[in-house]
Amino acid sequence: MQVGPIVHVKAVRSKNPIMLRLMEMGLVPGAPVQVLKRAPFGGPMEIRVGDYRLSIRRSEARHLDVDAAGSA
Repeated sequence: MQVGPIVHVKAVRSKNPIMLRLMEMGLVPGAPVQVLKRAPFGGPMEIRVGDYRLSIRRSEARHLDVDAAGSA
């Protein structure tokens, strides 16, 4: 996921406790997501999900399949 464009979550490929918690916070299939910032050297990224912001690790973001074609 790149900084800027809005994409939509297609699928969450992991069911570990952290990903389940992120799904409870709205990171579910069909949800619009926008990357706002990326920390250097493999650090976390700040994303917008709906009307709020989350910081997630890049290792967690790798478990998300997104649809860039559905961007607005």
